[in-house]
Amino acid sequence: MGKASRGKRERSRDTAGQWTAAGAARAAHRLREQTRECLTGNPWVQMTLASNLNNVVTELHSVLLHSDLADIAERPEDLAWDAALSMTLGKQGYRPPWPRAAGEAAAWEIRQIGKLLRQAEVLVISPAAYAAVMAAAATLEPADLSTLDRDRDILVPIGLLVLPEPVVVVNRTGSLSDTKAFGWQFITQHQVLPTAQYPGVRVTTFMDRDGPVQPAGWRQAVSQARASGSPLPLLMPDGMYGMRRDACLAEESTEMLADLSERHRQFQKALNQASQWRSEPVPETGEWGGGRVDDPYDDFVGRYMFAFWRLIAQGVTAVDPSPAVSVVRTAASGDDSPVPRDSDVRVIRLAAPSPRPSDLDGETKRVYHHRWPVRMHKVRQWYPSHQEQRVIWRGPYIKGPAGAPLMIGEKAYLVDS
Repeated sequence: MGKASRGKRERSRDTAGQWTAAGAARAAHRLREQTRECLTGNPWVQMTLASNLNNVVTELHSVLLHSDLADIAERPEDLAWDAALSMTLGKQGYRPPWPRAAGEAAAWEIRQIGKLLRQAEVLVISPAAYAAVMAAAATLEPADLSTLDRDRDILVPIGLLVLPEPVVVVNRTGSLSDTKAFGWQFITQHQVLPTAQYPGVRVTTFMDRDGPVQPAGWRQAVSQARASGSPLPLLMPDGMYGMRRDACLAEESTEMLADLSERHRQFQKALNQASQWRSEPVPETGEWGGGRVDDPYDDFVGRYMFAFWRLIAQGVTAVDPSPAVSVVRTAASGDDSPVPRDSDVRVIRLAAPSPRPSDLDGETKRVYHHRWPVRMHKVRQWYPSHQEQRVIWRGPYIKGPAGAPLMIGEKAYLVDS
């Protein structure tokens, strides 16, 4: 591990190398402030975002132009561009008309990120809680994300979540990203085919500038930016995603959601083929113990944020007093270390499971020795005020006693005679 990565690791840990809420809060505050200072007017950030956006829009346009879109328009070329821009900038909250120049769109994205960093409530998450969210995210299907209701499920309307370690993601082209933070803002999405507006959430991902992924080209860019007097921020904006959040698929059947998930995968496979011109072999990374997340369908960000929001909203985490009380809030698991007073950082603690009613006399009590993620599923919920039962979606969530080992992965059954 290089010096930069080692220094980054120490900022959120105490002298014994253990993650602490206090250290994570201080590190998150420094990361946000340094990123704000280096973001405004930074030509290197704008150039990077413009290049990323140009690749995405060009590949979307190519796939849409060879789809059945050409059968419903007299000028399919123009409609394909509008559809591609609506699926990127429109979903991000950019009101049409959309610019064709990637640099102009990137400048708009930087302004939105600046607003996020100024207004966001900052959250930090412990390694144990982070692992629980990752486990829950792995159970989700693409269409599950469209069952989320932002007004019911997202308790913090504008936030910045700083991870205890960067997560290394293998993108569709084989390139690696080491995501260190996620930011989100409520927006209105603008779409075509048909022209409409929807409630949405804009999610921004931030790479760790000094993280484990350090290819030669990246090190050169960091060095050149620093030499030019416009150093790259510690939290480097990497991508921006628009997520529809009006529970538009909440009433659909399980079969319909499965069909929509498969259609999403097929569309992403077409985009994978369109992006082969810029594919590259997966490089090695520096010291990293968390493994890699393969993201061929470009939905890891949505699945992670969905799981994070749901775990909070469904009581899997316990929220501390309101921001008016000057305490740091951390998505932590059993961490009672002293926390500095800082109203800029919120604390959310992973809650212990609610106690069950007393077992009946003589009934054998089931004792669990591990925790595991429960997939999203439908349940019948009784509403006393309406005197009726309604079918709702529940999950994903973590089940099992607090402090028990977390089981991640597929089940394996031993069949023995």
